[in-house]
Amino acid sequence: MVCECTLQVRTYECDSYGHVNNANYLNYLEYARYEFLRSIGFDYPRVIETGYGVYVARVEIDYKKPALADDVLVIHSWPVKKGAVSGIIAQEIKRGEDLIVRARVTWAFVDSRGQPARIPAEWDLPGLYPA
Repeated sequence: MVCECTLQVRTYECDSYGHVNNANYLNYLEYARYEFLRSIGFDYPRVIETGYGVYVARVEIDYKKPALADDVLVIHSWPVKKGAVSGIIAQEIKRGEDLIVRARVTWAFVDSRGQPARIPAEWDLPGLYPA
């Protein structure tokens, strides 16, 4: 399952070179992961209400080309690994055919104390597993 979402670069996200500041890509990727979770039926607000959470444990980003103000970016997100407690989501940000960013985000399911926890069956959804 690949989730696709689109956003437009805002001028205030750019640095003095006119490129999107590298830190803003973390926000873009976060937005796209949330949309991915929503698309597979993962009710993140409900997870939080019940005392659990999903933490980002690692982010690997390869910056390929700069994005500029007003660029329309398409972000693809899909699962590449899934364990009992954690997994990895791969993501790409493109402008047309140009690859802007490639990323891998390792996440972990945690309990109310922030400790790694097995994902309860209610949230261990098929969409979290690689195809």
